[in-house]
Amino acid sequence: MSAARGAQVNPRATAFQRARAIVVRLVVLIARRLPQNVAEAAAEAVGEAYYRLDPARAAQARRNLGRVAAWCAETGRGSARTRAAATDPMALERLVRASFRSHAIIYLQLVRGPGPVHRGLEKLMIETPDALAEALAIGAPALFVGMHFGSIDMPAIFLARQYGRPTLGPAETLADPALQALADELRRPMGIRMVPLDRARRELRAALDRGEVVGIVADRDIHGGGIPTRLFGMPAPFPIGPALLAFDREVPAFAAAIRRLPDGRWAGRIERLPGPPAVGSLRQRTEAFLAAEAEVFERMIAMAPEQWWAVFHPIWPDLEAATPAGRRGDGW
Repeated sequence: MSAARGAQVNPRATAFQRARAIVVRLVVLIARRLPQNVAEAAAEAVGEAYYRLDPARAAQARRNLGRVAAWCAETGRGSARTRAAATDPMALERLVRASFRSHAIIYLQLVRGPGPVHRGLEKLMIETPDALAEALAIGAPALFVGMHFGSIDMPAIFLARQYGRPTLGPAETLADPALQALADELRRPMGIRMVPLDRARRELRAALDRGEVVGIVADRDIHGGGIPTRLFGMPAPFPIGPALLAFDREVPAFAAAIRRLPDGRWAGRIERLPGPPAVGSLRQRTEAFLAAEAEVFERMIAMAPEQWWAVFHPIWPDLEAATPAGRRGDGW
């Protein structure tokens, strides 16, 4: 990868965007040459700096993590540290700071390329071996639903290795074409093929028809039109795409997530999502699918809520309605 190459492949980018992409590429080159422990320490320092420099996003994470902690305390889920954050402001703040550091580590994983990710897979502990065996026994085609949680790339790479083919998934298109090209370039060697959202429905259907594996990140309703679904005790809009795709192509659906453990290893979980009711309207069947999906997400997130990096974005309408506009953060 070279900075010059990055500038040449984005003729639609502005001069500023091309310059910024060159700087980012230089950062990528440096990150790939650092020892793993040094790179991780640097990433955590960057995350800590973002926490201090962006109080609006810290406030967004604080609101969202506060709701997760309250649910964990009420239901007895999650760690003692997470449950303590429901009533102890200092414990909540530690959780917020950890979320910034965790987010930076995930970006580091992307920029360092497939090598460290594949080495991480060697240290991956599967907590649900029966569900994994079921998913592999079914074979392709299959639909995997994920979250902005833990490593978003490692599950796709793991599934590509298990199924022997790349995973196809939809992705937001960045407004900066130079950075978009860089993001595509970084993910390509990992065996992850991304398609723009405006073409996703057609291409995902075609991929399933070819017997391929499809992955969708579905914990945020990015473009609207989602259905309110109870998540950690209150309604949050969930995208309906996974449900409609599963119904339309009659494929099995699984939720999958991989989180980082304190000792640097990784833990993965896969859970089969129950099929929708055989009767009822499309709306009712979709609501049932999303409710089951949300319950699985709750169980997975509760194990490490600081690794749920959707917390930097609005999730629950009631929390946003109660928050002055000047205190809102839009994520990063």
